[in-house]
Amino acid sequence: MLSLAYEKDPLNIERQSFQQIRALTDLNRFTPEQAQIAMRLVHTCGDPDVASAAYFSPHAITAGCEAISRQQAILCDVNMVKHGLTQRLLTTTPYCFLNDHDIPELAKQRGETRTMTALTKWPAYLSGSIVLIGNAPTALFRLLEMIDQGAAKPALVIGIPVGFIGASEAKAAMIQHHTALGFECITVEGRQGGSALTAGTFNALLRLHQGLYC
Repeated sequence: MLSLAYEKDPLNIERQSFQQIRALTDLNRFTPEQAQIAMRLVHTCGDPDVASAAYFSPHAITAGCEAISRQQAILCDVNMVKHGLTQRLLTTTPYCFLNDHDIPELAKQRGETRTMTALTKWPAYLSGSIVLIGNAPTALFRLLEMIDQGAAKPALVIGIPVGFIGASEAKAAMIQHHTALGFECITVEGRQGGSALTAGTFNALLRLHQGLYC
């Protein structure tokens, strides 16, 4: 019969995890608030090197916390992001339109990804919102195009799509153009990303909004 020795107390697990994260991660370039998010990124993927690729626009955290206080809309590219959010910290229900019944056929007609087509339902919610893109580089590209063409501006875009085709390029485009387009952003440069990192970043922002520090 197995007799396995391992830590079971969730508080001890978290405390010991962040002790190791602080020891293994270079956090010197971050503000205290940015460091909280950077550590959550490391905690989510288990890789201290991810912090070196983290990018924060100058007022990203302030803009995000203010949007949370105003209970602005939260827009997710995929349900994996939506379901990764800490429900007890949310004060508004996030939106994700990817699985709406009309999206697959419309995407086929338009010759584009379903995540791109799902953004056709975002304009009414975009103004002052928080956008969470964790899966599809095409969704981030389309969002930039929409804002450039006159769509309302979100307060903050947490854009951390993952992949080999377009992910690095979409993030680089956001970093290059977000100031001119009029929104703040958080991302992880390069191919690395995904729904868990995106949700974890927003969860860290929710904790900061409530004054919870690790």
